[in-house]
Amino acid sequence: MGKTTDLTAVQRTIIDTLHQEGKTQKEICQKAGCSQSAVSKHIHKKSVGRGKCGRKRCTTKRDDRSLNGIVKKSRFHNLGELQRQWAEAGVQVSKATVHRRVRELGYNSRIPMVKPLLNSKQRKKRLTWAIEKKHWTVAEWSKVLFSDESKFCISFGSQGARVWRKAGEEQNPSCLKSSVKFPQSAMVWGAMSAAGVGPLCFIKSRVNAAVYQEILEHYMLPSAEKLYGDDDFIFQHDLAPAHSAKSTSNWCTDHGITVLDWPANSPDLNPIENLWSIVKKKLKDTRPNSAIELKAAIEASWASITPQQCHRLIASMPRRIDAVIQAKGFPTKY
Repeated sequence: MGKTTDLTAVQRTIIDTLHQEGKTQKEICQKAGCSQSAVSKHIHKKSVGRGKCGRKRCTTKRDDRSLNGIVKKSRFHNLGELQRQWAEAGVQVSKATVHRRVRELGYNSRIPMVKPLLNSKQRKKRLTWAIEKKHWTVAEWSKVLFSDESKFCISFGSQGARVWRKAGEEQNPSCLKSSVKFPQSAMVWGAMSAAGVGPLCFIKSRVNAAVYQEILEHYMLPSAEKLYGDDDFIFQHDLAPAHSAKSTSNWCTDHGITVLDWPANSPDLNPIENLWSIVKKKLKDTRPNSAIELKAAIEASWASITPQQCHRLIASMPRRIDAVIQAKGFPTKY
């Protein structure tokens, strides 16, 4: 014979049905297969119900809506600032209550994603560009040779690797992580298409128009030859000063290179950015300690990128375009 809390859904249904039919508790317990006290408690609980216990909620639904509006307007404010603004709206509560209400509203404190700052003119151009390219197919995007530069450092952020140590070993040399003011780094130019990646160029000086045209001559053209052969292609680069210089435009015209028009501050539209992320993630695993090791690690990681990975990224271009249109030109998740 079970207690009230042990009653199954079937037993509860039998008890309710027989009780409505006017059966006695003794008859009900025999039919339901439980104790008479369990039947009695269940019937009594249904008729009386259990009152709410605990402290009375100190804010109303209207107060909560007011807080929701404050949070939407002040996404980067801390709990103390939210508490002050809510108090100015007439709701005097503790910081702990503010925290609970904010969580109940579905908000969580998170590190914000970093995206390029876009002014209204740039957003409008991104939206116009996306609408123009909306009907491009994956096959058309496969004709585009995407390019970009990226900087790789030996230091990988402030957190880095963890160390196993005991209490009092904070200053043990074997437990310390060395830091330098100016970590060694490498600036790299690369290109990719749906067919794979081209050769990397390690840049050793500041990139002006002349240096960039040398990169195009010795690395972009070989990349196009490797990935497209004699087929036509469209070259993509961003609007960096060296890229948009008049002499660079003349160089492309003289070499018969068709350049894809490109909106400013739009790394989310360039799939090669995802390849840089893949390479940097692999570098965190290898953790090079010198410039030579860094260069070797970058080359090895770049060489390990498969044509299948590249094709999947190119196939994402229609979704990227749709995302820009949905966001009305604002940055997207890509």
